[in-house]
Amino acid sequence: MIILKSREEIEKIRRSCQIVAESLAEVKKAARQGITTNELDRIAEEALTKRGAIPAFKGYKGFPCCLCTSINESVVHGVPSNRRLKEGDLISFDLGAFWGGYFGDAAITMGIGRISDEAAQLLKTTEEALYLGIQEGKAGNHLYDISGTIQNLAEGREYSVIRDFVGHGIGSNLHEEPQIPNFVPEKGGRGPLLKEGMVLALEPMLSLGTHEVKVLNDQWTVVTCDGKLSAHFEHTIAITNGNAEILSVPFKA
Repeated sequence: MIILKSREEIEKIRRSCQIVAESLAEVKKAARQGITTNELDRIAEEALTKRGAIPAFKGYKGFPCCLCTSINESVVHGVPSNRRLKEGDLISFDLGAFWGGYFGDAAITMGIGRISDEAAQLLKTTEEALYLGIQEGKAGNHLYDISGTIQNLAEGREYSVIRDFVGHGIGSNLHEEPQIPNFVPEKGGRGPLLKEGMVLALEPMLSLGTHEVKVLNDQWTVVTCDGKLSAHFEHTIAITNGNAEILSVPFKA
């Protein structure tokens, strides 16, 4: 069941998402050659807690950390460690917060120092796919209008769309209906009708090679089966006044 949110609920989700966005900005600023992902996890947790939020991922289904740090061929759910970032790495940061009874969720991918042109184009396309998908988040459209837009851009530029992991609804639970694939499922159709009050976390994940993935021995880190680079961007949106409004942006006075 897809839960429609009231304006009051959307405002609480917005604040949770703003906290995520502000915390991710602190993590991004600190991410540089030589820093460990454990250190970045600590920065993320301090950023959340000083804003009055609870880390959403820490302890969720047993996940040990606050921040997901996925490097190079890692797609999602990378576990922070003593690994140090190096020049040319791609790293995605996925972060969630719980504030006022509601969750916020967002993700970014960035390069460390100078990265290859191939990596830069992957980042650009994945972020572009997110924003094109967001534009389709209008009341009266259908869910797979978002999915198809992301898929068409990605595959049109010869990138693969990761299929085993998808976006999701969000609210008083971190993961709610509907699931939001970044491709149109083979069963076809257009998916559920998009309505006022839906709150959705859109998160395209693209790779340079295969869409096939596997989970490492830590039981969390998901990597591409061919070891090729992957990128991941995520925003939480609400359908308000008929259109998609991005909630996961920093607070502006």
